[in-house]
Amino acid sequence: MRERDLATRVLEMAQRASPGAEIEATVDRHRLALTRFANSVIHQNVGEDTTVVRLRVHADGRTTAGSSTALDDTGLAALVKRTVEAVRIAPRDPGWPGLAPPADTGATPPVDAATAAASPADRAAVVRAFVDGAEGLETAGYCRTNHSSVAFANSAGQSVAGESTECGMAGIARQPLPDGIADGVARHAPRRLADLDGAALGARAAVKASASADPLELPPDRYEVVLESTAVADLLESLAAFGFNAKAVNDRRSFVRVGEAQFDPLITMVDDPLAAGLGFDTEGSPRQSLVLVDAGTTAGLTHDRRTAAEAGTESTGHGVGAGPWGPYARAAGFLSAGPPGPPASEVDGPAADASVAELLAGVERGVLVTDLWYTRVLDPRQLTVTGLTRNGVWLIEHGEITRPLRNFRFTQSYAQALMPGAVRGVGGTATQLPGDTYTASSPHWTAPALHLASWNFTGGASG
Repeated sequence: MRERDLATRVLEMAQRASPGAEIEATVDRHRLALTRFANSVIHQNVGEDTTVVRLRVHADGRTTAGSSTALDDTGLAALVKRTVEAVRIAPRDPGWPGLAPPADTGATPPVDAATAAASPADRAAVVRAFVDGAEGLETAGYCRTNHSSVAFANSAGQSVAGESTECGMAGIARQPLPDGIADGVARHAPRRLADLDGAALGARAAVKASASADPLELPPDRYEVVLESTAVADLLESLAAFGFNAKAVNDRRSFVRVGEAQFDPLITMVDDPLAAGLGFDTEGSPRQSLVLVDAGTTAGLTHDRRTAAEAGTESTGHGVGAGPWGPYARAAGFLSAGPPGPPASEVDGPAADASVAELLAGVERGVLVTDLWYTRVLDPRQLTVTGLTRNGVWLIEHGEITRPLRNFRFTQSYAQALMPGAVRGVGGTATQLPGDTYTASSPHWTAPALHLASWNFTGGASG
């Protein structure tokens, strides 16, 4: 691989410039392409082929890092020079954990050649199917593909390289209403473009939009809820970043306590980065499948080398770089009764799939929520989050959807929403969902629907 040769070359240049230092070099190439559509027409197709070289140096008790996209001799020499010079004036780093030792990485799925080589026409075909599936409603969204090649080398002898592919689609269908517009949403992020069913997703979004006419405004209160997978993805992202992140735990900013029964017994949460892509993290540590919650009991944390050294344990391969966030899961999911899969193609009502309909049957009076957005953490110690619903909310009465509702604001502790006795059901189908639209190494979530005993809606359409 060209990336492996480049990583070795940069490492050797840095070793000559700073003999005896601890050094690591990473070369990260992403071929990310995005096809966007609005008003049911493709309006933008963009692609980038970007290679970033990252260098980290630890010498005399100090650490610094630099990066460059200039790959010629001049650019690489400049990267080495400024990084080595910067380490001399960097602050002391008493928590430096040392470099990852040589180690084998876990097995990962083979690269899907068709996804790696996807053309604008291939993505346009998925968009065309989405638009057709919406059957005349106005649509908007995106389809993306990405092929990543990463190589890592350090002065301790660790040298690894790997490839991965991924794709994703998110789209809405819009239904004009007398007093506004109703949106319905559908998302999916399989590993192969061939598994992305644009027609089923477009039909799913259209059914939700069409079922949102004449919404009722329900007063703010605590309601029993069924959260569809698109809403559950926000819980997973927040738990990954603020809950099971070992830096947050070490800093006492997280509610998570390993070994305690903090969740309902129906909740099992696993991060499986090997199934999602590369077998090593940004520090060269092998990635591994990690059980975070086992039948309600908190079982593990995501560690990088620094947090592992603080806690007296080993890295779990969740390093994400030298930033302030710390190590967090990027391929986490709640286990369901069935294997991960796309939303059901049978779209005869606003529920996402048959497993959602089964959860609705257990609700005497509550709310079905399609999506959560604009969420912000108010209290990381309780993981209290505020945000809004969108893309479809309905009243549930006697196990059936009876009418659409206007959107709510909510203020809810995600930890309390999942605590023992709070989870009344987990959907039998888990959907693979995309994270950020534009980030090359975007996280992915595997989310079933959840039936929760209580959700705190604190405001409605009128305030």
